[in-house]
Amino acid sequence: MKKNLHIVIIEDEVATARNLEYILKEVNPEIQIVKILQSIAEAIDWFTLDDGDFNLIFSDIRLSDGLSFEIFKQINIRKPVIFVTAYNDYAIEAFRNNGIDYVLKPFDTEEIQRTLHKYDTLIADDSKNGQDKTESLLQELQHTTKQYKKSFLIHYCGRLIPVDAAKINWFHTANEIVYAHMADGRQYVVEFTLEQLEHELDPTLFFRANRQFIINKSAVDAVEYFFNGRLLIKIHPLPQEQILVSKAKAMHFRKWLDQ
Repeated sequence: MKKNLHIVIIEDEVATARNLEYILKEVNPEIQIVKILQSIAEAIDWFTLDDGDFNLIFSDIRLSDGLSFEIFKQINIRKPVIFVTAYNDYAIEAFRNNGIDYVLKPFDTEEIQRTLHKYDTLIADDSKNGQDKTESLLQELQHTTKQYKKSFLIHYCGRLIPVDAAKINWFHTANEIVYAHMADGRQYVVEFTLEQLEHELDPTLFFRANRQFIINKSAVDAVEYFFNGRLLIKIHPLPQEQILVSKAKAMHFRKWLDQ
């Protein structure tokens, strides 16, 4: 692994930035964190004045003041970027296909070690090629738009019923069957798994709360603190069982609600 690696972190969640810094130094004690930046505005100011004494950037995508791509639109940063995100969509897949990696939240030591190894093999050995790849991927990602599912054609009582995805309050799986629940209490069987729906639904509207539930933001009535750092989600119509978000996903859920 490359020694004396100087890294800039762009991340608005303090706990996540500290965790990333800890893991990076655990993987390679010689890594130096040059700067932790918490917003687009702060990053633009810092990169404008900085002399480029760093090798690699770890950057979240969704920051408190917008998408981090805006930084790279305004500042010509000729250094490789590994994007950190809680959203796995086609744009992220474009990064994988073109050689710049991403880290999916919540990440662990093994994932960080893997992505640093990929940096070594794809970027460090050919810095000019790496710079060109970074710029190409930034342009591609900025122009890549995921088309999310807007409606479902559902079989119901011998008929086909079109249902607007945004009007579905939550999805629930039981006995390997997935149900879509509407605001008026109706429920329909949908021919998708929750894993498939997680990729098909707009992540700004829907959140995978746990293994059993995907919930619509508009259906959330309240959030309560639960045992061991978990969150208890109150939605309408109220399901028969509790909807709990794990401690590991709690921060991402709160950020999703606060967008």
